[in-house]
Amino acid sequence: MGAEELPSPLPKKYEQSPLILGLQPSALIDHIARVDWSLLDQIPGERGGSQPVAIEELMHILSEVKTHILLSPDDPSPIRTIAGGSVANTIRGLTAGFGVTCGIIGAYGDDEQGQLFVHNMSFNGVNLSRLRMKKGPTGQCVCLVDAVGNRTMRPCLSNAVRLQVDELTKEDFRGSKWLVLRYGIYNLDIIQAAIRIAKQEGVSVSLDLASFEMVRNYRSPLLELLESGDIDLCFANEDEATELLRGEQNSDPEAALVFLANHCKWAVVTLGSNGCIVKHGKEIVRVPAIGEAQATDATGAGDLFASGFLYGLVNGLSLEDSCRVGSCSGGSVIRSLGGEVTPENWQWMYKQMQIKDLPVPNLCK
Repeated sequence: MGAEELPSPLPKKYEQSPLILGLQPSALIDHIARVDWSLLDQIPGERGGSQPVAIEELMHILSEVKTHILLSPDDPSPIRTIAGGSVANTIRGLTAGFGVTCGIIGAYGDDEQGQLFVHNMSFNGVNLSRLRMKKGPTGQCVCLVDAVGNRTMRPCLSNAVRLQVDELTKEDFRGSKWLVLRYGIYNLDIIQAAIRIAKQEGVSVSLDLASFEMVRNYRSPLLELLESGDIDLCFANEDEATELLRGEQNSDPEAALVFLANHCKWAVVTLGSNGCIVKHGKEIVRVPAIGEAQATDATGAGDLFASGFLYGLVNGLSLEDSCRVGSCSGGSVIRSLGGEVTPENWQWMYKQMQIKDLPVPNLCK
């Protein structure tokens, strides 16, 4: 959406380039609610995945949520509204929980949701000098969480303001080490442009496969991206990994890991409660999930795993220890609603890292 860019109230100059950048062309606000099964039965599309909806459908779901809330004694706030989006979750986790300097490239609308996104991300220390304000609405997503912590997402980005390809500059990327991306067919043009500039500036690229529906429905352009050799690190969950090799003789997560590692330096397949498997060169590591994590809401589990894993990579940790940190951070976010880790759960994560003899970020010492 080529909306008019407005003068930004955000600071344009920071002292240093962020170590890690996230590209999220459209800022997004998550409405997370714990609901009963009957509401999920009424909503089109498969449970557990992510399927775009129009703004009318999103507003309808939000109105229905109020009569389907599952109250929990552990969580007095049954609905949370926070800055969201996979990339934003990962970047926010890296700054707030690990003290890694991060920035986000994208656009937000001149509305209440846009202001909420800006406030939440800046409060958590994210560099917003590459975030543009535009005239129009900010993207929104309803995240419905069932009684056992599984989440179903219905994003609405069709009318949201969006960063355009010609708005990317080399200066956005200069001096940074990593670019974090999420695969999406609607953003394919800007993803390709960002990768091209990142590679020119010597920035490594991390790609998350987004959702099993996205992999299933838009597999060909995804394969082209992977086969380009420009993706240095790829994250897939078990469902996405299976979809990637659908129709092949062997489409299990291990086969997908090998496939991804043929095209990327680091390949990561997360397996939920079974942990993760990772391949780098000839090294393959399998790390169990953290046993002490109680799943309240799976939203952001993969995003925060990526935060921990990237923290490990940029700090020179071994492949296994990077996975173990990812397991701790992924375990921290599922203990409460939404893709943002609470202060109490960061403390829980630091304690888990200490128990496992992992280097704890300086900011918590």
